[in-house]
Amino acid sequence: MVHARWLNESEQAMWRAFFDMRRHLERAITVQLAEHGLSHPDYTVLVVLSESPDGMRSRALGERISWDASRLSHQLRRMESRGLIERGPTRRDRRGTVVTITSRGRRAIEEAAPGHAEAVRDAFVDLLDPHEIEVFTAVSLRVSARAERRSLERG
Repeated sequence: MVHARWLNESEQAMWRAFFDMRRHLERAITVQLAEHGLSHPDYTVLVVLSESPDGMRSRALGERISWDASRLSHQLRRMESRGLIERGPTRRDRRGTVVTITSRGRRAIEEAAPGHAEAVRDAFVDLLDPHEIEVFTAVSLRVSARAERRSLERG
């Protein structure tokens, strides 16, 4: 049996505030991207592919965005049907799948990106001073690293 270390009042307030912030930010970004016909998962995939001119192996893409193979496969299928990405065999061994952004996908992200940056700035970045940005970045990296390590240990 695991002994629970309950959150004290200030820890609970911080956790709830963080959870609410994350939810509200996600909603703001979802609304902004929908104006361009993109979902947040679409944008996540397109960002990574736009930075990889020769495409990426499907597995590497999934690892980069921390998605399991099933979720990635479903998302790529939807995006491929809309002409945002293409999938094909790798050139070297033909066993893997390479995912590339299409010209339509590139146009979609180029049209959505300025509004996305402005939405992120308006909803989050502009509310923080330079020191808070440094602290928030450091805390986020530390928490993410531990969460990733723990998830790898557990499964």
